[in-house]
Amino acid sequence: MPGSIRRRLAVAVTLVAASATVAATTAVGAFDNAQQAKDAIRSGKAKNVILLIGDGMGDSEITLARDYTVGAKGRLNMDRFPLTGAYTTYAVHADGTPDYVTDSAASGTGWATGVKTVNGRISKTPGTDRPVRTLLELARKSGYATGDVTTAELTDATPAVIASHATDRSCQGPADMAKCPADTLAAGGPGSIAEQEVDHKVDVLLGGGRQRFDQKVTAGKYKNLTVTQQARKVGYQVVTDAASLSKARPGRPVLGLFAPGNVPTEWTGKGAAVGGTDPQRCVTSNPGRPKSTPSLADSATKAIRLLEAKQRRNHPRQGFFLQIEGASIDKQDHAADPCGQIGETAAFDRAVKVARAYAAKHPDTLVVTTADHGHTSQIVPLEATPPGLSSTLVTNEGQQLKVNYSTNTPGHAQEHTGTEVRIAAQGPQAYRVLGVTDQTDLFTTIREALRLR
Repeated sequence: MPGSIRRRLAVAVTLVAASATVAATTAVGAFDNAQQAKDAIRSGKAKNVILLIGDGMGDSEITLARDYTVGAKGRLNMDRFPLTGAYTTYAVHADGTPDYVTDSAASGTGWATGVKTVNGRISKTPGTDRPVRTLLELARKSGYATGDVTTAELTDATPAVIASHATDRSCQGPADMAKCPADTLAAGGPGSIAEQEVDHKVDVLLGGGRQRFDQKVTAGKYKNLTVTQQARKVGYQVVTDAASLSKARPGRPVLGLFAPGNVPTEWTGKGAAVGGTDPQRCVTSNPGRPKSTPSLADSATKAIRLLEAKQRRNHPRQGFFLQIEGASIDKQDHAADPCGQIGETAAFDRAVKVARAYAAKHPDTLVVTTADHGHTSQIVPLEATPPGLSSTLVTNEGQQLKVNYSTNTPGHAQEHTGTEVRIAAQGPQAYRVLGVTDQTDLFTTIREALRLR
């Protein structure tokens, strides 16, 4: 056993002993029980991996959601993992030098492939623009079932990185290929992100982005068919709402398209403003979200059931690899919309609960929760007068909280930040998240856990 692994295991054992004492004597221990912490230091093989990505979910975003929903002394589901570390998120320039603030395409490529790349690129090398094998591709090759669940368009950067390769993240559908001429089917490339996701036969694809799949294929075997029609031709069950999702059955892959673009947010409220807002409570039922839209937790639950059922029938010794993204934490942070942002973080946290509940019954499951990059929102004193946009919220504790957005001038989208972000885990190989690691190390953690070659 390498020395670095021995040291991490030694630290983990110490943390288990110390944390077990704390958990026994406080109401809000760092994790649910000592046995989970003991399980998390095991170095054996995982049968399943569930990777949960809160897009743009830095520590400030987590703290804001915690303070608003369960209180300063409370704990979210994502706070209850037995082992927690941090990882660095930088991208690179074409020459390999660091680009300190990443976008979702480059950051996702890091954990999907183990290779850092330039901002905007999907699972391709930074200088030579060559595709790099992803975790999902390796998992499929090894007989695992695979799933990709998001609240964004399925062709957005984070869901795309595990199931496609593109020179630019904008090349989402057959009509969106202006920045990826070499990737087109006519040029002998793999096609758009939507075409590749279907072509990869990902077992479960759930999210938004119907507008991309409604575009027509321009070359090859499925020319003049829409990507959705292509999906049906190759055996996909296509579902569009919670009712049809509930009827999907194992045995054939499932493509869920729940919105033309991104799935509408769960919460709404007044956006931050120059000079602040009057104290507000968030509206927890967005009138712009159709009632037939499945929640992220619902999609996660169904995805796990479908993947597990497929493997039970076809490969009982092999499990599944599932990525789940809460995408609009980031999108509402860009828009300086605190209520939309908090609501999406809370929705993501419920998906974390689903994953951890499954792992509690299946301890051979590695569950990892992290983010792709940090973002804008900062909790500031009520008396502060920040130069950007701010909003005052009235939390569920009945207290006022001020959140500030100042990574760009008012009138422009707020920006990502280059900070390290949290990574937490439980199950086989979870000890690998301890300390300060890099996004590319997550690729190795999952690859080792599933014994992918």
